Amino acid sequence: MITFICALVILFLGYFLYGKLAERVFKPDDRLTPAMERPDGVDCVPMKTWRVFMIQLLNIAGTGPIFGALLGAVFGPVVFLWIVFGSILGGAVHDYMSGMISVRMNGASLSEIIGKYLGGAAKQFMRVFSVFLMILVGAVFTKSPAELLARITPSWANTAFWIAVILVYYILATLLPIDKLIGKFYPLFGGMLILMAVGIVIGLFAGGYQIPEMQLANLNPKGTSVFPFMFVTVACGAISGFHATQSPMMARCIQSERQGRRVFYGAMIVESIIALVWAAAGVAFYETTGGLQNALANLGQSGVVYDISIVLLGTVGGALAIIGVVVCPISTGDTAFRSARLTVADWFKIDQSRFIKRFAVTIPLVAASTALTLLNAEVIWRYLSWCNQTFAVFTLWAEAMYLVRNAKKRWYSLMCALPAAFMTSVCTSYILMADEGFKISSAIAYPIGISLAAVCMVLFTVKSIKAVRKVQQNNDT
Repeated sequence: MITFICALVILFLGYFLYGKLAERVFKPDDRLTPAMERPDGVDCVPMKTWRVFMIQLLNIAGTGPIFGALLGAVFGPVVFLWIVFGSILGGAVHDYMSGMISVRMNGASLSEIIGKYLGGAAKQFMRVFSVFLMILVGAVFTKSPAELLARITPSWANTAFWIAVILVYYILATLLPIDKLIGKFYPLFGGMLILMAVGIVIGLFAGGYQIPEMQLANLNPKGTSVFPFMFVTVACGAISGFHATQSPMMARCIQSERQGRRVFYGAMIVESIIALVWAAAGVAFYETTGGLQNALANLGQSGVVYDISIVLLGTVGGALAIIGVVVCPISTGDTAFRSARLTVADWFKIDQSRFIKRFAVTIPLVAASTALTLLNAEVIWRYLSWCNQTFAVFTLWAEAMYLVRNAKKRWYSLMCALPAAFMTSVCTSYILMADEGFKISSAIAYPIGISLAAVCMVLFTVKSIKAVRKVQQNNDT
């Protein structure tokens, strides 16, 4: 219990201390944001800070910090360290910088940001990669809630029926102005996500459940290594590349750059608190990592969430659990499609003020995602996890290069470069070792992953020196 409380305190301190440092490095000012300079009534819409915060939270969270945290808790209390320090030093910085750089670039999508700071080849690759990632997210978060709804509704409302209903909603949410469906309902659902986490904490304390104290030992019953598998399993709640695709949407809605730390850094910290709560609840409720592993195998992630919620919170908990495993993934799916639409529009310079043009971009994206729902959802999810963290790698390197060019001191870029190097080693080692990858032994995968991270750091340093010299030459002339 002491470890859990300390972890919560560190997350709060992280927002006020390291979050403030990130803000000082970026230096937000009073220039006009996209929402204030060129409101279009569709995507660039000024909104109050609290509303933007709640939308950002639900955009980046969904069921990610619940499902991922439960899977990560199978490794034991060591997952607390990754959630806390991964978020403060990596994930929250990742989200803040991507959102704020997008504000500075008139709400540009992430692929455009990466292209500007990592070059044209990276831009083209990330355009395709980001759209592919969003289509994968849309497929996963169409099929999983549809299957659950089919189980709790009359027999005529089968999985195919609910997939159709959800896809129709996705089309509407992607096409309509952001302050209509998303702006009105997301703050409510975001509040429910927070309320659910608070209720779980109260239930754990009131029920006398024992949250395990910190130990660095790997308690995974199957013996799966912590590195790199835990760092990919727990994405939302620690660091997630998907978040950087969502931040540009809110970059088009904030009214001042000075709101950025509360919206981008703050939402990530709150998501990490939610992840911490569910990681603690998973092990405490089932008493051991083995018990949690068996529950996940027998009940599935949704079943475990429902099991914990109904016992700790009663009927209200059961209702919140249904919302959590149905509404939250749907909220992730629709913003994934919206992000994909904006990425394609930026890519081909398609004006999105007209409904017919938004429709023309949206339908092929939804159609591609619909086709993927025919595949095994677990297979899609495994590849999605790796793609997600690989996306974070590119984002962090681009953010580091932004800081090289724009921060007061070049070494400030280490705030993003060090997490980028770490995640480079994680993603490389994972794809080499995983069953869905090359199945190479750790004795080979680890040195390759570390070596690639070192090479990237050297290349970044060389490119940084050249960038600084170029800036100095421009200043001299």
